[in-house]
Amino acid sequence: MEGSTVEDHKQKLLWNVKREVKQIMEEAVTKKFVHEDSSHIIALCTAIEACLGHLLKRRAAGFLRSDKIAALFTKVGKVYDTTADVCRKVQEQLQQQTELTRRTQSAGHEPLRRQGSSSTTISSRPPQPLSAQAVKHIWVRTALFEKVLDKIVQHIVDNSSKYYERDALMHDSVFGPILAALLVGPCALEYTKLKTSDHFWTDPSANELVQRHRIHGAHRGQDAAAGRRPALGIRKRQSSVSMSDDRFAASAREYVESLHQNSRSHLLYGKNNVLVQPKKDMEVLRGYLSLHQAGDSLTLKWTPNQLINGTLGDCDLEKSIYWDYALTVPLRQIVCIHCHQRPDCGGTLVLVSQDGIQRPPLHFPPGGHLLAFLSCLETGLLPRGQLEPPLWSQKGKGKVFPKLRKRSSTARLLDQDGEEQTAADYVFRIVYPGSRQDANHGEMMEMQGFGGSPSSWQPVEGAAPEPLCLSCSAAGSDVSFDFSAGCTCVHTSSDIHTVPLKMLCQNMKRQIVSRAFYGWLAYCRHLSTVRTHLSALVNHNIVPPDRPCEASGGLSKEVWSKYQKDCKNYKELELLRLVYYGGVQHDIRKEVWPFLLGHYKFGMGKKDMSQIDGKIGERYQQVMREWKACEVIVRQREKEMQSAIFAKLSSGSSIDSHVLRLVHRDSTLSNEVFMSVDEPDAGSQETPGGEDGGPAMTALVPPAAPPAEERPQVEFDSPDSGLPSSRNYSVTSAHSQILSSIDDGHSTEEEGGGAEEGGGGTPGGCVGPLTEGRLCSQLDKLVTGGGAAEASSPSLSSYTIELLDTVALNLHRIDKDVQRCDRNYYYFTSANLEKLRNIMCSYVWEHLEMGYVQGMCDLLAPLMVILDDECLAYSCFTQLMKRMSHNFPNGGAMDTHFANMRSLIQILDSELFELMQQNGDYTHFYFCYRWFLLDFKRELLYEDVFAVWEVIWVAPRISSQHFVLFLALALVTVYRDIIMDNNMDFTDIIKFFNEMAERHDVQRILKVARELLHRVQSLMDNK
Repeated sequence: MEGSTVEDHKQKLLWNVKREVKQIMEEAVTKKFVHEDSSHIIALCTAIEACLGHLLKRRAAGFLRSDKIAALFTKVGKVYDTTADVCRKVQEQLQQQTELTRRTQSAGHEPLRRQGSSSTTISSRPPQPLSAQAVKHIWVRTALFEKVLDKIVQHIVDNSSKYYERDALMHDSVFGPILAALLVGPCALEYTKLKTSDHFWTDPSANELVQRHRIHGAHRGQDAAAGRRPALGIRKRQSSVSMSDDRFAASAREYVESLHQNSRSHLLYGKNNVLVQPKKDMEVLRGYLSLHQAGDSLTLKWTPNQLINGTLGDCDLEKSIYWDYALTVPLRQIVCIHCHQRPDCGGTLVLVSQDGIQRPPLHFPPGGHLLAFLSCLETGLLPRGQLEPPLWSQKGKGKVFPKLRKRSSTARLLDQDGEEQTAADYVFRIVYPGSRQDANHGEMMEMQGFGGSPSSWQPVEGAAPEPLCLSCSAAGSDVSFDFSAGCTCVHTSSDIHTVPLKMLCQNMKRQIVSRAFYGWLAYCRHLSTVRTHLSALVNHNIVPPDRPCEASGGLSKEVWSKYQKDCKNYKELELLRLVYYGGVQHDIRKEVWPFLLGHYKFGMGKKDMSQIDGKIGERYQQVMREWKACEVIVRQREKEMQSAIFAKLSSGSSIDSHVLRLVHRDSTLSNEVFMSVDEPDAGSQETPGGEDGGPAMTALVPPAAPPAEERPQVEFDSPDSGLPSSRNYSVTSAHSQILSSIDDGHSTEEEGGGAEEGGGGTPGGCVGPLTEGRLCSQLDKLVTGGGAAEASSPSLSSYTIELLDTVALNLHRIDKDVQRCDRNYYYFTSANLEKLRNIMCSYVWEHLEMGYVQGMCDLLAPLMVILDDECLAYSCFTQLMKRMSHNFPNGGAMDTHFANMRSLIQILDSELFELMQQNGDYTHFYFCYRWFLLDFKRELLYEDVFAVWEVIWVAPRISSQHFVLFLALALVTVYRDIIMDNNMDFTDIIKFFNEMAERHDVQRILKVARELLHRVQSLMDNK
């Protein structure tokens, strides 16, 4: 067990290096270079150092040195010149780093400057100090930049006995050379210090996005009402210990630089020393207020001065609590702006969001800065939005506050001199004319007493107007009074004070009731629509996880043993419920999976199960004999075709059309998912003549498959399709002997027949195709194993040209995919790959009308790993393909999946659906294609694939026949905030999920999928 643990640890270390190499190579392909400050470099160096430090001898690591990598490089440098050069350059960098640090400390902390400016030349910049993480990994990092890291690692591997223990990764005869070979690619890349204009805006990796989300989402729950911080926002380092230190500092610099003018957004306004009191019990903080425009959106940011002026070091910067006080407000969420002017200060601005929550007040310094901000805001809103009421333009002064008076429930306010008093406090609305959102906000404003239009604010006339009573001044408003039209403006004081209040309350009550009623009516209509579209996606009967007992533990070995002893101990539905909520214990998967896939029926005895295994075994062996016999003919035809082509090319004569067609078919073989078996040409039904490459024969059966009378019928339905598999297939000995004994059409006698081939060869008679008699005798020996030929033995006349072409095409596709099937998984040795090919060829032979498509090997591989039985895996795979075949191009299930996904997200998460529509409209959900095609096999680790597949198989009886939809929806939901915050388009989301493959938290995804499904079931059940 201890040895197995060490091997697993070494595999994990090597896998981490493979992952980081893949990331850095993808970055190089995307950007044509890799920046030296890239987080991928730090991650790669960390993974390499973990491998180099695995079981390093104490003598090599140095007894008193804390840096083992430095000690290792120093020791290797004494005997290897390339490493010595790296050591010398590292020492120079460390000395330079020390001088820069001393110089920085003597000069004091300087403010953060804007970087990446096109006006500043690179040569004028002083050398930048290395980050803490760069210094930590400086040895491996320097060797990587000098492009000699692969050579150094290879030297260490060659002399590993000097430096490492016996069980170390570097001392391993397989893992060590693999590690050195992996580093050849990164060492061939170009690394640069040049910072492009969009250096801080390049697309981060999926791993970095997830890490940023963990930082950003630490306080999201408590600040949800205050709006989201943008994707590049920084949170206090709290929940993400796995995040490297330099990523925090880089993100901090990135956020600060985003406050300036850059390629992504325009800076409309900026003002320092704006005061904000984040919390009631806190002191007022000074900060930098900025207004940014990116496309059609405006964003308001306020950042404390402590984060701007560089008074915090990089270490303190990332941990600073001031990041919690920074504000980032998308103005699309703001409906009202309250402005308060006082003679003793510059003015205060309060933002009110759509949900009525106020943001912390912003206190401007004296000097007209509040008016300047509103002027920039009004300019930025145009042409789609505007302030209501608008700012006025005055000659010589520019924008000024409008001279407005607010309607009041009392008489007009007059100052001591009898002049009308203009408003010192203003309420501006941000409106977007023509949008439904604006209309809804207007109604809400009227309900809250703010007034729904500019008519609530009236300009001051040059001459004082005649005094009007409340009934007259309320004309045109929502409040109506019963006073007579010929009002003489004489009313009692009680009328003046009580009537407007009563009418206002009645009006608000009526609007509240009306809104509640129409909201309820809209909900009912929406629920009816939901039931219409989603009722077929779920079972209406909800099976709870806690009745009759808690099912989170899954199907354990004890429960399965009780069931096997007496089937009455547990009902079938109860076992399926345990699997659905908790999975199957790994030790019993080999026994349970045949029941889940339908190979056995629940309640069967051992005798019945043995009978089924016997029948399946006989059928499988018969199918194997059939397709192997046909394969012999296919291989011989390929030899003859190549010989005929070479002969005619050497003689200068033209090649006939039939041979050209076969060559074209073989040379354009494709494993693409949308490529299916070619249909036979309409004009190719006639039998080819003697000069063609194929043997002359009479078409006795349909071109698609042999007749039913010549082989037993199989009870399985015919699924189709497939994906890549594993390694090369080593042909069976009998097959090899047959092929080696048949000439290529140009020899006049057979090569070595020997005892196994039944004696010497017969003369060919002429140069041309193989005769029917010779080939049939070889097939008889293959089928019967050298004995007497059976009555059902196939003969050459049993196969048409079209059938042989179809078989040849599928064999080429299968062989190509078997070579690539999960090459890195321990199970797939040459012997097991041969079994995989046998199963796949047998299945395709049974379903030639579907043929092989890329993907089938991926679906078969996990079954072979668990079942480890060729016949059993064949039967279970056939059962699995009854459902999965419809996902391939010949079926129509994929389009149905996409349509159902569209309906689910549109109903359950309309905000995400709108984002998908806005960013190129990828609501077609093509990025889910691979998920549905392979039941998420490519997205998960093998151990996780087992757990997910079990739930998918039992879900039709427990919750839904379309559980894969809710798994896909759960994958999107788990990363929803990352998708929303980064405003991902179709390309971004494909790249993100490709990078996140095999990194998902499967138990969380399954939990979310079950919750989403239960949510839809509850909607159906709520009648």
